[in-house]
Amino acid sequence: MTDFKLATTKTHFNAIAKLANIVWHEHYLPIIGKAQVEYMVAKFQTCQAMQQQANEGYEYYIITYKSENVGYLSVKKNNNDLFLSKIYLLKEFRGKGIGKDAFKFIEKKAKTYQCKSISLTVNKNNVNTIKTYEKSGFKNVEAIVIDIGNGFVMDDYRMVKTLT
Repeated sequence: MTDFKLATTKTHFNAIAKLANIVWHEHYLPIIGKAQVEYMVAKFQTCQAMQQQANEGYEYYIITYKSENVGYLSVKKNNNDLFLSKIYLLKEFRGKGIGKDAFKFIEKKAKTYQCKSISLTVNKNNVNTIKTYEKSGFKNVEAIVIDIGNGFVMDDYRMVKTLT
């Protein structure tokens, strides 16, 4: 029921950009505010930005559920770690097991790449998402602040899940 399609074409990246615009505005406005959401969407979540990231080794996947595009994720192999750069679902598709399917897919991808861990960063105020990551076996290993330009920072936790 849940499928993961590797994004390789401009059409794929445009579909992801459309999802990103919706998800970011519905989820992050109360966490980081409109100005930072708009800046981050424009800087990191456009078709062109994602194609550039793909050229740098990031893999983007469109998440489909019952043949409908419902979210996306992005990973990048860094030595023995698989970095989970992005994982987002449209609000109306949360709580249907799609996220669990996505984590299984990510773990399988990590094992295929012979990674020993999966890491990610998450906004410190994204409380429900942090709980979801913890339920999936991720541990908070450090607080980080990353300057992303234009007077904005990502004030995050770095979380890691060790694979067995």
